Amino acid sequence: MREIITGRDIIVIGQQPWDTEIGSNCKNIALEFSKHNRVLYVNSPLDRITLLRHKNNEKVKKRVSMIKGEQENLIEIQSNLWNYYPDCLLESLNWINSTLIFSLLNKRNNKKLARSIKKAIKRLNFKDFILFNDNEILKVYYLKELLSPSISIYYSRDNMVAVDYWKKHGRVLEPKLIAKSDICVANSTFLTEYCATYNPDSYYVGQGCELDLFVKNDQLPLLPELNTARRPFIGYVGALQSIRLDMDILMHIASERPEWTIILVGPEDHSFANSKLHDFKNIMFVGLKPVEELPDYINFFDVCINPQLLNEVTIGNYPRKIDEYLAIGKPVVATATVAMKSFGDFVYLAETKADYIKLIEKALAEDSEELQDARRTFALEHTWENSVSQIYSAISLQQVNH
Repeated sequence: MREIITGRDIIVIGQQPWDTEIGSNCKNIALEFSKHNRVLYVNSPLDRITLLRHKNNEKVKKRVSMIKGEQENLIEIQSNLWNYYPDCLLESLNWINSTLIFSLLNKRNNKKLARSIKKAIKRLNFKDFILFNDNEILKVYYLKELLSPSISIYYSRDNMVAVDYWKKHGRVLEPKLIAKSDICVANSTFLTEYCATYNPDSYYVGQGCELDLFVKNDQLPLLPELNTARRPFIGYVGALQSIRLDMDILMHIASERPEWTIILVGPEDHSFANSKLHDFKNIMFVGLKPVEELPDYINFFDVCINPQLLNEVTIGNYPRKIDEYLAIGKPVVATATVAMKSFGDFVYLAETKADYIKLIEKALAEDSEELQDARRTFALEHTWENSVSQIYSAISLQQVNH
């Protein structure tokens, strides 16, 4: 039975603003929270370097106007859910090499943000609130002390300290932030284990996915780009980034099985765009496609792949695209990572590039309606409702234990 917490006030500090154009775990969680609680979603505040670099950007202009008090900065999104644009400008500090000096100045930034958030708390009359921090290590570091929430939650959804910007001070500060949070929740087993190193009240809460679009459709006409391509179709959907994907695996598959067609759907970074992959006649780059068209491509794939590189950036990531593949019932071959362990009964996990050939052949040979149904059932369990229910359970456990 799903756990539900009702009638609470929850402040969500989003690393991404509400008006972001990309998908956001934190926004989905806030929407789910708001079904039974009042929620204030606080955008990441504007900082000086962003203002200087992007002063003509419409979103930056909007934030400047709100800081000046020229526009309303507390906006009701829907019943029980408000979006807050902090009316403060933070100093950009990441150029400072000393973490001690950075921390002293960062506390001043945090105080600015806390003063701004308190204005919204007063306007909405929030009481005894829960503070939910979306993986923001620096701008929110002192907010537990400055806002005095009833419970502070740190949400780990990416291995942030593997990224250069966060690594500089995050390697020291994130463990301390995890340790002083009342509970930590994470969307992958790897990140849960990482958090548990510093805080025993760390919980795996899974990942929610919006899978309404990703349904099996056997009646689709063949997409024009695929008319002349030879089957089987081995496909990947997502950003083609050299920091995340292993080009050697793709080249190995293409060279060892020239009779297969590898279809890559998504935007390329510079390394992909200039790679030898473009020399292979059996690799198709179809470019960026609207989200609503992605299920059409997946429906035509015979096997879906996720040829991840193994590095600090990817090792802990929850593979959201795997759920999208499985929701359509497709067989999937993916690189074995710690985060992929929970998919082991439904995905073929490859340790080497040679494994990819063997496992794709196995997937092609043994696919069946029964396996497709099992994959769909598994993927459709990964809802935001279920993930947030796990967060509620973690909160309830913390209250019982403390």
